[in-house]
Amino acid sequence: METPEILGIIAGNGAYPRELAQAARKAGVKKVIAAAFTDETDRSIEQNAYTVEWLRVGQLGRLLKFFRENNVRQAIMAGQIAPKNLFDLRPDVKALVVLAKLKHRNAESIFTAIADELKKENIDLLPATSFLEDQLATSGLIAGPKLSRSEEEDVDLGWSVAKEIARLDIGQTIIVKNGAVLAVEAFEGTNDAIKRGGALAREGAVMIKVAKPNQDMRFDVPVVGVETIRVASEANLRVIAVEAGETLLLERDKVIELAARSKISIVAR
Repeated sequence: METPEILGIIAGNGAYPRELAQAARKAGVKKVIAAAFTDETDRSIEQNAYTVEWLRVGQLGRLLKFFRENNVRQAIMAGQIAPKNLFDLRPDVKALVVLAKLKHRNAESIFTAIADELKKENIDLLPATSFLEDQLATSGLIAGPKLSRSEEEDVDLGWSVAKEIARLDIGQTIIVKNGAVLAVEAFEGTNDAIKRGGALAREGAVMIKVAKPNQDMRFDVPVVGVETIRVASEANLRVIAVEAGETLLLERDKVIELAARSKISIVAR
């Protein structure tokens, strides 16, 4: 991929937008143009972007106008929008028109529609892993002690179940212990699914997070970050299994260090 001089970032929550902005600038991007969301995006984006426009979730017309005025031709979606905000929209006229055309109003259909609107403005939405390829999980044991046979069996079971719920667009994360599925991620998001599964397991549960079949790498890429490990530690999880080459380990060194300190194994397959 040729490094663009100007890169638009549609910045959701967490460390992802900041890490992407820093990596893009390191790769030679001269101007990072960030569309940020009130009550979502971390303020640190302001120190890592050339210019930032603060929007409400749902102000699609304003986002397109902002990118157009700043000559953005390539953009990346980075970081989640909390489901409660995504589905509790106060849409502007542009967003209302887009949403009215959707048969199914889920995260993927909404993001695809936004990508289509960007395309109409001659803005290409790049893969969400762009500039962060070195933070993709590599196959094998990444952190923590080797898995026991029982834990390996839980990963095997969980993998097929997680792939099925991902195919059905329910969620991408499940929590398993001793051959039983304790929690399935749905509308509440990964962290709440971890807390629910951890409470039921009490200790020693295994988390499996996978990509969707035919995952659209422009958005909704599986991410494990420092906050994921912190929540997993508080829930007394023992193992986090992810999909190699498809999952971002955001702030990779910090994730590995915290996982090791929390005696959590991270394995990618």
